[in-house]
Amino acid sequence: MTSKQGSGTSKRGFASMDPVKQREIASKGGKAAHEKGTAHEFTPEEAAAAGRKGGQASGRGRSATRSAE
Repeated sequence: MTSKQGSGTSKRGFASMDPVKQREIASKGGKAAHEKGTAHEFTPEEAAAAGRKGGQASGRGRSATRSAE
């Protein structure tokens, strides 16, 4: 097995695909999960909690940086 050195990119795998192709494949997976009944659907409460948590995480450490200035 050979590895491509230097560029750090590969012509293989999902991440190297065209974004439109990635979206098509992901959409098929989501539809299949919903048909199977294994997909998770957020309630408004869960979505709000996730949004709050994300906002807290993205702001973490900013006050420490500003106080050092």
